[in-house]
Amino acid sequence: MNPSTKIRVIDPNSPNLGILKEAAQIINSGGIVIFPTRCLYGLAADALNPDAVSRIFKIKNRPSDKPLLILIKNQDALHSLVQNIPPHARRLMKAFWPGKLTIIFSARQTLSKILTGNTDKIGVRLPGHPVASALTKLLDNPITGTSANLSGQPGVADIGSLDSMILDKVDLVLDAGPLLGGAGSTVVDVAQNKCIIVREGIISAEKFFAALSIT
Repeated sequence: MNPSTKIRVIDPNSPNLGILKEAAQIINSGGIVIFPTRCLYGLAADALNPDAVSRIFKIKNRPSDKPLLILIKNQDALHSLVQNIPPHARRLMKAFWPGKLTIIFSARQTLSKILTGNTDKIGVRLPGHPVASALTKLLDNPITGTSANLSGQPGVADIGSLDSMILDKVDLVLDAGPLLGGAGSTVVDVAQNKCIIVREGIISAEKFFAALSIT
Protein backbone atom coordinates (compact mmCIF):
# COMPACT_ATOMS: atom_id res chain seq x y z
CA MET A 1 0.00 0.00 0.00
CA ASN A 2 1.18 3.53 -0.84
CA PRO A 3 1.97 5.10 2.55
CA SER A 4 0.27 8.35 1.50
CA THR A 5 -3.09 6.58 1.34
CA LYS A 6 -2.85 6.00 5.10
CA ILE A 7 -2.52 9.70 5.94
CA ARG A 8 -5.50 11.81 6.98
CA VAL A 9 -4.85 15.53 7.43
CA ILE A 10 -6.79 16.63 10.50
CA ASP A 11 -7.35 20.04 12.06
CA PRO A 12 -5.41 20.10 15.37
CA ASN A 13 -7.99 22.31 17.08
CA SER A 14 -11.30 21.18 15.54
CA PRO A 15 -10.72 17.57 14.42
CA ASN A 16 -13.09 16.10 11.84
CA LEU A 17 -15.43 13.59 13.49
CA GLY A 18 -15.50 11.32 10.44
CA ILE A 19 -11.72 10.97 10.47
CA LEU A 20 -11.73 10.33 14.21
CA LYS A 21 -14.39 7.63 13.80
CA GLU A 22 -12.27 5.96 11.11
CA ALA A 23 -9.31 5.92 13.51
CA ALA A 24 -11.46 4.61 16.37
CA GLN A 25 -12.81 1.79 14.22
CA ILE A 26 -9.28 0.74 13.30
CA ILE A 27 -8.21 0.74 16.95
CA ASN A 28 -11.29 -1.23 17.98
CA SER A 29 -10.38 -3.81 15.32
CA GLY A 30 -6.89 -4.28 16.73
CA GLY A 31 -5.15 -1.84 14.40
CA ILE A 32 -2.51 0.83 15.00
CA VAL A 33 -2.96 4.57 14.43
CA ILE A 34 -0.35 7.33 14.54
CA PHE A 35 -1.85 10.38 16.25
CA PRO A 36 -0.74 13.74 17.69
CA THR A 37 -0.10 14.48 21.34
CA ARG A 38 0.99 17.82 22.75
CA CYS A 39 4.70 17.44 21.91
CA LEU A 40 5.17 14.34 19.76
CA TYR A 41 3.30 11.87 17.56
CA GLY A 42 2.29 8.63 19.25
CA LEU A 43 1.22 5.08 18.41
CA ALA A 44 -2.34 4.28 19.45
CA ALA A 45 -3.63 0.75 19.96
CA ASP A 46 -6.32 -0.69 22.21
CA ALA A 47 -4.37 -0.92 25.47
CA LEU A 48 -6.51 -3.85 26.67
CA ASN A 49 -5.91 -5.91 23.50
CA PRO A 50 -2.72 -7.97 24.12
CA ASP A 51 -2.28 -8.75 20.42
CA ALA A 52 -2.44 -5.07 19.48
CA VAL A 53 -0.05 -4.17 22.30
CA SER A 54 2.38 -6.88 21.13
CA ARG A 55 2.22 -5.36 17.66
CA ILE A 56 3.27 -1.99 19.10
CA PHE A 57 6.33 -3.60 20.67
CA LYS A 58 7.25 -5.23 17.35
CA ILE A 59 6.76 -2.03 15.35
CA LYS A 60 9.01 -0.06 17.71
CA ASN A 61 11.46 -2.92 18.30
CA ARG A 62 10.89 -2.10 21.95
CA PRO A 63 12.33 -4.30 24.74
CA SER A 64 9.57 -6.37 26.35
CA ASP A 65 10.50 -5.19 29.86
CA LYS A 66 9.70 -1.54 29.04
CA PRO A 67 6.01 -0.87 29.75
CA LEU A 68 3.83 1.30 27.55
CA LEU A 69 2.08 4.38 28.88
CA ILE A 70 -1.63 4.68 28.21
CA LEU A 71 -4.04 7.54 27.59
CA ILE A 72 -7.48 7.66 29.21
CA LYS A 73 -10.64 9.59 28.32
CA ASN A 74 -11.37 10.81 31.85
CA GLN A 75 -10.19 10.37 35.43
CA ASP A 76 -12.96 7.88 36.20
CA ALA A 77 -11.25 5.44 33.83
CA LEU A 78 -8.35 5.19 36.28
CA HIS A 79 -10.29 3.06 38.76
CA SER A 80 -10.37 -0.03 36.52
CA LEU A 81 -6.65 0.28 35.71
CA VAL A 82 -4.80 1.09 38.94
CA GLN A 83 -4.79 -0.37 42.45
CA ASN A 84 -5.12 2.96 44.24
CA ILE A 85 -4.85 6.71 43.67
CA PRO A 86 -2.75 8.30 46.46
CA PRO A 87 -3.72 11.79 47.68
CA HIS A 88 -0.53 13.32 46.26
CA ALA A 89 -1.38 11.84 42.86
CA ARG A 90 -4.77 13.56 43.02
CA ARG A 91 -3.05 16.90 43.71
CA LEU A 92 -0.80 16.40 40.69
CA MET A 93 -3.75 15.43 38.48
CA LYS A 94 -5.63 18.56 39.58
CA ALA A 95 -2.61 20.75 38.85
CA PHE A 96 -1.39 19.33 35.54
CA TRP A 97 -4.04 17.23 33.78
CA PRO A 98 -4.99 17.18 31.00
CA GLY A 99 -1.59 16.77 29.35
CA LYS A 100 1.94 17.56 30.53
CA LEU A 101 2.21 14.83 33.21
CA THR A 102 2.38 11.04 33.03
CA ILE A 103 1.76 9.33 36.38
CA ILE A 104 2.97 5.79 37.09
CA PHE A 105 0.62 3.83 39.35
CA SER A 106 0.52 0.28 40.70
CA ALA A 107 -1.40 -1.61 38.03
CA ARG A 108 -4.38 -3.83 38.66
CA GLN A 109 -3.56 -7.50 38.23
CA THR A 110 -6.15 -7.68 35.45
CA LEU A 111 -3.89 -5.68 33.13
CA SER A 112 -1.80 -7.61 30.63
CA LYS A 113 1.81 -8.26 31.63
CA ILE A 114 2.72 -7.35 28.06
CA LEU A 115 1.35 -3.85 28.61
CA THR A 116 3.09 -3.38 31.97
CA GLY A 117 6.34 -5.01 30.89
CA ASN A 118 6.02 -7.33 33.90
CA THR A 119 6.64 -4.35 36.19
CA ASP A 120 3.16 -4.38 37.80
CA LYS A 121 3.09 -0.63 37.10
CA ILE A 122 1.29 1.45 34.49
CA GLY A 123 1.96 4.99 33.28
CA VAL A 124 -1.22 6.99 32.63
CA ARG A 125 -1.96 10.39 31.16
CA LEU A 126 -5.12 12.34 30.38
CA PRO A 127 -4.30 13.80 26.96
CA GLY A 128 -4.45 17.54 26.37
CA HIS A 129 -4.17 17.69 22.58
CA PRO A 130 -7.65 18.11 21.05
CA VAL A 131 -7.18 15.25 18.58
CA ALA A 132 -5.87 12.80 21.19
CA SER A 133 -8.56 13.83 23.66
CA ALA A 134 -11.37 13.44 21.12
CA LEU A 135 -10.04 10.06 19.98
CA THR A 136 -9.96 8.62 23.50
CA LYS A 137 -13.54 9.77 24.08
CA LEU A 138 -14.74 7.70 21.10
CA LEU A 139 -13.33 4.49 22.59
CA ASP A 140 -14.37 2.37 25.56
CA ASN A 141 -10.81 1.25 26.31
CA PRO A 142 -7.70 3.35 26.90
CA ILE A 143 -5.11 3.61 24.13
CA THR A 144 -1.36 3.30 24.13
CA GLY A 145 0.47 6.61 23.97
CA THR A 146 4.06 5.58 23.27
CA SER A 147 5.98 7.77 20.81
CA ALA A 148 5.94 6.91 17.10
CA ASN A 149 9.61 6.07 16.75
CA LEU A 150 11.93 3.08 16.82
CA SER A 151 13.06 2.31 20.35
CA GLY A 152 16.08 4.43 21.28
CA GLN A 153 15.50 6.94 18.49
CA PRO A 154 14.24 10.53 18.94
CA GLY A 155 10.53 11.23 19.02
CA VAL A 156 8.80 12.70 15.97
CA ALA A 157 7.14 16.14 15.95
CA ASP A 158 6.05 16.14 12.29
CA ILE A 159 4.80 13.39 10.00
CA GLY A 160 7.50 14.03 7.41
CA SER A 161 10.10 12.84 9.93
CA LEU A 162 8.46 9.45 10.56
CA ASP A 163 10.75 6.47 10.04
CA SER A 164 9.60 4.50 6.99
CA MET A 165 9.77 1.31 9.06
CA ILE A 166 7.11 2.78 11.36
CA LEU A 167 4.95 4.21 8.59
CA ASP A 168 4.90 0.94 6.65
CA LYS A 169 3.54 -1.04 9.61
CA VAL A 170 0.71 1.15 10.88
CA ASP A 171 -2.85 1.28 9.58
CA LEU A 172 -3.62 5.01 9.68
CA VAL A 173 -1.87 8.32 10.29
CA LEU A 174 -3.57 11.43 11.68
CA ASP A 175 -1.49 14.37 10.45
CA ALA A 176 -2.19 17.45 12.58
CA GLY A 177 0.85 19.34 11.32
CA PRO A 178 4.01 20.23 13.25
CA LEU A 179 3.86 19.70 17.03
CA LEU A 180 5.78 21.41 19.83
CA GLY A 181 8.52 18.79 20.02
CA GLY A 182 10.88 18.74 22.96
CA ALA A 183 11.09 16.45 25.96
CA GLY A 184 7.41 15.53 26.18
CA SER A 185 5.55 14.99 29.42
CA THR A 186 7.15 14.88 32.84
CA VAL A 187 6.92 11.35 34.28
CA VAL A 188 6.40 10.69 38.00
CA ASP A 189 6.13 7.36 39.85
CA VAL A 190 3.61 7.27 42.73
CA ALA A 191 3.34 3.47 42.92
CA GLN A 192 5.11 3.21 46.28
CA ASN A 193 3.11 6.05 47.87
CA LYS A 194 6.03 8.38 47.20
CA CYS A 195 6.56 10.85 44.34
CA ILE A 196 9.66 10.10 42.29
CA ILE A 197 10.39 12.08 39.14
CA VAL A 198 11.40 9.53 36.52
CA ARG A 199 11.79 12.07 33.72
CA GLU A 200 11.71 15.85 33.90
CA GLY A 201 9.88 17.04 30.81
CA ILE A 202 7.61 19.98 30.07
CA ILE A 203 6.85 20.44 33.79
CA SER A 204 9.90 21.59 35.75
CA ALA A 205 10.81 19.97 39.05
CA GLU A 206 10.17 23.34 40.73
CA LYS A 207 6.57 23.50 39.47
CA PHE A 208 6.08 19.82 40.27
CA PHE A 209 7.07 20.14 43.92
CA ALA A 210 5.18 23.41 44.26
CA ALA A 211 2.00 21.59 43.21
CA LEU A 212 2.66 18.87 45.79
CA SER A 213 2.87 21.44 48.58
CA ILE A 214 -0.68 22.66 47.87
CA THR A 215 -3.17 21.21 50.35
